[in-house]
Amino acid sequence: MEPNHEEPKLEAFDKILVALENEQIDLFRSEFLELHPYDQASIFDEVTEDRRQQIYTYLSPQEMSEVIEHFDFEDVSPLIIEMNPTYAAHILAEMSTDDAVDIMNNFEKDQVASYLTLMHKEEADEIKDLLHYEEKTAGSIMTTEFVVVNKNMTIREAMVHLRTQAPDAETIYYVFVVDEDKHLVGVISLRDLIISEEDWLVSDIMSDRVVYVSVGEDQEVIAKIMRDYDFLALPVVDFKKHILGIITVDDIMDVMEEEASDDYSKLAAVSDMDRADLTPFDAAKKRLPWLIILLFLGMVTASLIGRFENTLDQVAILAVFIPVIAGMAGNTGTQALAVTVRGIATGDISKEGKLKRLKKETLTGLITGITCGLIITGVVMLWFGHVYLGMIVGFSILCSLIVATIAGSFLPLLMHKMNIDPAVASGPFITTINDIISIIIYFGTATIFMDLLI
Repeated sequence: MEPNHEEPKLEAFDKILVALENEQIDLFRSEFLELHPYDQASIFDEVTEDRRQQIYTYLSPQEMSEVIEHFDFEDVSPLIIEMNPTYAAHILAEMSTDDAVDIMNNFEKDQVASYLTLMHKEEADEIKDLLHYEEKTAGSIMTTEFVVVNKNMTIREAMVHLRTQAPDAETIYYVFVVDEDKHLVGVISLRDLIISEEDWLVSDIMSDRVVYVSVGEDQEVIAKIMRDYDFLALPVVDFKKHILGIITVDDIMDVMEEEASDDYSKLAAVSDMDRADLTPFDAAKKRLPWLIILLFLGMVTASLIGRFENTLDQVAILAVFIPVIAGMAGNTGTQALAVTVRGIATGDISKEGKLKRLKKETLTGLITGITCGLIITGVVMLWFGHVYLGMIVGFSILCSLIVATIAGSFLPLLMHKMNIDPAVASGPFITTINDIISIIIYFGTATIFMDLLI
């Protein structure tokens, strides 16, 4: 029988609850602080507000900051607000600067000012510096807690400096090298520092081929760079190549989750879908614009069907296949859309070329269209015993799937070319557009060959 890793946590949870109920501070601290911060956060999330208030009195701001760092930052705001303001300010000051900024970006300006006022000046200044950067850029997600050494230092001097700075640094696996003017000139791994002779110079062993990003670079681009190079940290520089901070792999993992969630929500025509704090009214307000647009597009579809009223009057059986043709076109277009948006996001389309992708999707649409067209033709012939009806439905499926595939791949490519987020070409939007196209193809074909159907 495999061991259950949840059992120790559940056992500790029971002991922690007992300690809280009996106000046994020492027992609570011994049980709670032995857990991993992730487990601490899980337990903390399950207790009532009264128990949380009790925990705030049992833990120092530094201890509590480790718990808070393992929450989704959008969910932290209510917890920070319910704390004593001074205690909350000290927690934010103890956190990594970039994490504190991520949390404070969810506050109103007057709340941010209040917490900054309650911090020590040095810690408040570090947070203020990052708050000035635009959201979703390198500056907004970087941390200023890193280690740099001068290229003219000896290895002995660099190691002494590293020991002094390491306790406050977010990571020390990469040590970045600067010159006298604070320009980024190289990087050394911790391993190279440890195995080098003490009297060697830093400049002798550093690598001067440093990959870095500008402070204004988009976080999605940074995520691709760190994924491609397998970096644990990436330096951020200004326009004169002064190092301002570093971006660590744990920050990028949060970015990748955020970007994936954002793209998924846009594909569903829903923004901020991952926010649990939205009221039903706010959620409806965010969804309504897209739904109203889709409503009017649906009315266009209904109007088109109305224009072919004479065709339907003469061959009423045509109405049976409207959902089949429209549904197939919508599904095919959504598939092409999803593949293309992902290709743009991962950079694969840039490498293979947009025209090549369009040709590939067109051929895919042709193959799927022919296959589905032949199948539906055979089914209609056997089911209704009408050869020409089967051929018209099959031909409509063929044309609709080709056009839908091209539309599903072309629309996000066009938006990307216009510097618009291609994920905005949402699934419901492309489905409705393809409904209109497929209805025109279907009834247009049926009208042309009406004599064969009657």
